[in-house]
Amino acid sequence: MKTTQELYHKHSDELCVQHLERAHILGQHHDITHVRNHYWMYKKVALKKRDLREIAGQIVRMIMSAGSLVFGAPLGNSGRARISPIMPIPKDLQGFLCE
Repeated sequence: MKTTQELYHKHSDELCVQHLERAHILGQHHDITHVRNHYWMYKKVALKKRDLREIAGQIVRMIMSAGSLVFGAPLGNSGRARISPIMPIPKDLQGFLCE
């Protein structure tokens, strides 16, 4: 998330989103990190782009993040509103998640 924040403040929007998605993949099984990631996607990505679908999707995902603690979250999911909840884990992140 630190790199994401630095990129956001440098107005490197595309790189910021890429790092935010990767942070989601790594942090989705940690409650505070998971919710904070969706908050960033909502406030720093969806609102900034004025993307109504992403805004609505992130609001739902912030609420549903609590449910993932009980029911689990699909591995590999980048957290964006326009993607499938089931995605392959990027190869360079697999070692962090598939141990």
